[in-house]
Amino acid sequence: MAGEEPISAPGYVRDSDLLGAALAVAAAAHRGQTRHDGSPYLAHPLRVCELLAGAGAGEATLAAALLHDGVEDSELTVGEVVERFGVEIGELVGALTEDASIEAWVERKNALRAQVAEAGAAAAAIYAADKLANIGEMGAMYEAHGEQAIDLHKAPTLDLRVRAWRQDLEMIDRVAPGLSLAEGMRAGLDAFEAQRAAATERV
Repeated sequence: MAGEEPISAPGYVRDSDLLGAALAVAAAAHRGQTRHDGSPYLAHPLRVCELLAGAGAGEATLAAALLHDGVEDSELTVGEVVERFGVEIGELVGALTEDASIEAWVERKNALRAQVAEAGAAAAAIYAADKLANIGEMGAMYEAHGEQAIDLHKAPTLDLRVRAWRQDLEMIDRVAPGLSLAEGMRAGLDAFEAQRAAATERV
């Protein structure tokens, strides 16, 4: 794996049999995939895991965080995750996986938000960490590309993307009240909207 993914995992991942195994499966699922800036895709689930570790999440939640995009973005199945890592982690990954049969972007996001809410606080925490990481990426993309940044983020418009993030926050506050990651997400989203407003004023 090290020769294929030039990413160094943190010690708490390397020292855990569970997290090490989850990272290996995630690396296989995302092999050859890249993020918007050309970095290996694996950097994203590692960042989500890092945010959750900083918030005191348990090992099962961290493992699910490493795997959260694997089913959505590869041939990996929820059944395989359950077989390898157990029902709890498999159900979390399933809850965080979009229904690809829903074509409309807004409807697909609404359905994902509903299934995360139904899955409970651990799923909402992973979801919050994922969105927090994405909002940080969006700020950097916006700095480089302005309103065209949305072309790199798989949403119809920036307005819809921001609205969905606000709806995500409402759900997270309801399902996992007081979550520190939600506060980070809120601050990041406020900062991004201020960044966008300032750029618009300069035009």
